[in-house]
Amino acid sequence: MYRLPHHLVRLATIGRVLLRHGALSPLAEAGLAPALLRPLDRLVAADLRGLRAGERLGRAALTLGPTFVKTGQILATRPDLVGEEMARDLASLQDRLPPFPGARARAILEEEFGRPVSALFRSFDDQAVAAASIAQVHFAETLDGRPVAVKLLRPGIEQQFQRDLDLFAWVADMSERMRPELTRLRPREVVQTLRAAIAMEVDLRFEAAAAAELAANFRGDDSFVVPSIDWERTGRRVLTLERVGGLRVDDRAGLSAAGLDPRHVLQNSARAFFNQVFRDGFFHADMHPGNIFVGADGRLIPIDFGIMGRVDRETRYRLADMLLGFLTADYHRVARVHFEAGYVPPHQSIETFTQACRSIGEPLLGKPLSEISVARLLAQLFEVTATFEMRTQPQLLMLQKTMVQAEGMGRLLDSSVNMWELARPLIEDWMIQHRGPAARIGQTGESIVAAAQRIPDVLAAVDRAARDISEGGVRLHPDTVERLADALSRRRSPSWLPWLLALALAIGWAVA
Repeated sequence: MYRLPHHLVRLATIGRVLLRHGALSPLAEAGLAPALLRPLDRLVAADLRGLRAGERLGRAALTLGPTFVKTGQILATRPDLVGEEMARDLASLQDRLPPFPGARARAILEEEFGRPVSALFRSFDDQAVAAASIAQVHFAETLDGRPVAVKLLRPGIEQQFQRDLDLFAWVADMSERMRPELTRLRPREVVQTLRAAIAMEVDLRFEAAAAAELAANFRGDDSFVVPSIDWERTGRRVLTLERVGGLRVDDRAGLSAAGLDPRHVLQNSARAFFNQVFRDGFFHADMHPGNIFVGADGRLIPIDFGIMGRVDRETRYRLADMLLGFLTADYHRVARVHFEAGYVPPHQSIETFTQACRSIGEPLLGKPLSEISVARLLAQLFEVTATFEMRTQPQLLMLQKTMVQAEGMGRLLDSSVNMWELARPLIEDWMIQHRGPAARIGQTGESIVAAAQRIPDVLAAVDRAARDISEGGVRLHPDTVERLADALSRRRSPSWLPWLLALALAIGWAVA
């Protein structure tokens, strides 16, 4: 409880910013704020009244800082919560801030490596070439003459994230206690996912490792080249990597002037995205045009590896089965995958869910793949499954957000071609290889072998349980004890908490 005053003060600040930006109404409509707050949007500043709700919410996020920018980017993956228009507005949320001084950048370098800048670089440009709320980038040259880009975390950013994430965790906990129906959205797990993602972003060694893993996955593929990492000059707060040149992937005029075919670039992009998601299960999850360059030879060069996604093999198979079910009008197959995966609770009707899937798939029948948006299909599926108590799948949300970005980038390159049409041969080959009859037989064999290998462990566990019981009882794992205590505490949820939350918002309103 010692953090409660800090949380309430921060909530008051957040309430004031949301009021000034007219961002309470869209949150209320999404069920993320009380409906009685909607009329307060009349207090919105005059210069913001012409903006859409999602644009106002994006402006508010930029004002509140990097944690809220990241939260807005996550909400962009949840059209089932905020609506498709707002999701599109939030998907373009990118923060740019004035850079911190070059002298401070040099101090960070010396603190991180314990050496003067002159012992690390032959030259270091004090003027940042890019600056955002989390980090900024400087150009430099190593002692042996290699041009590099140096990414530096903003001073104090870790503490700022920690403060806001503690608040988010508290609000998520209170929301589940006071509104059990929100448990389906798994707010605690969403906060944990956000916390894990941010922890990776504020330790630049993790970003360096992600870049190295992506490079290893594409070794030998000249169409998609990841800049190399300078590990000697990389630490927790500093990332140094090969400096790359090229054109932004959305610079159609520049590509044409350089003699590059945008359709060929799009084909490389589609192949790279497919290979990342389905072949490797590890993908660049922030593929906006500013993070993809095109070299003089047409190869794609990604940068900024702070946000990466993973999809395990079973999830990839389920995605393939769902996609194939929609494209072949086998809606019962789509529904069965959801139930077998545990996405939809077993007490729901599979027949009714099949009908809901049909409502999504029928408009696709007869359409060429070039006119089908897989990202939109997933978004509609998330919207429908809310009716069936489908629990949030964080790994699918990140994938759906990345698909939106990839499809948008494809439209910028060539609006007459859909990237999925270009990737179709890869999709078909992968499905035959991994979801065809021969593949299924092989997977069944693997499952049997894996189950057989687990038999000794199962027998050992049974033996331990029998021994525990015979010795006077069953010992509970600490995590189990914690969950039981948590469940009991929910029953004793203090009735004064809603009033404290209301008081915080009232304070924010009063000083707005």
